[in-house]
Amino acid sequence: MTSTAFFHPIQVSLLVAISALIVVLITGLGIGWFMSRNQFKGKTTVETMLILPLVLPPTVIGFLLIMIFGNQGVVGKLVDQLFGQSVMFTVGAAIIAAIVVSFPLMYQSVKTGFQSIPNDIENAARVDGANEWKVFRYISIPLCAKSIVSGIVLSFARALGEFGATIMFAGNIPGKTQTVPTAIYVAFESNQMGLAWAWVIAIVCISFIMLFMIRKNS
Repeated sequence: MTSTAFFHPIQVSLLVAISALIVVLITGLGIGWFMSRNQFKGKTTVETMLILPLVLPPTVIGFLLIMIFGNQGVVGKLVDQLFGQSVMFTVGAAIIAAIVVSFPLMYQSVKTGFQSIPNDIENAARVDGANEWKVFRYISIPLCAKSIVSGIVLSFARALGEFGATIMFAGNIPGKTQTVPTAIYVAFESNQMGLAWAWVIAIVCISFIMLFMIRKNS
């Protein structure tokens, strides 16, 4: 195997994990803050839907993504009409799968962090003239920093290690959509144990470095 073929799954995995992390961080912060600060009819149902991917088998998630984004799905047909290309079997599909499975971890972490902030602190900022954005940016976010970091670590790790939904929705195309977890699976099935070990060591090192740097700076 050439060095390019070896490193490509690593590059795809990092691209997928980082892209998914950016999306779930932004959406998780917004939705987590809203859900922690508001009560409305059907809130329990909405929250259950948000964290449902945590308990669903990856193959079920992959199946549902195919039904939604596949060639016969509503979103899939729309994307095909707009861009002339199917979402399935692309890196974009792997990113979508990673977003779906990692979002609940970010949401749960930041929501718990926001709920731990005393209301008096935020209300004091409002009394002093701060609008909701300033309260969110300068009060809520800093006080929720540890929970946000925890969500980042958990979400990145989940996205980096995603396998089941990815292999169903994005496939395992070498040089295109193959990630490290799917590459390890294929190498193991092909009895290429040396190659499998090399990818295992690579993903363990990447995960260790990220965790070490985050914990060192937290």
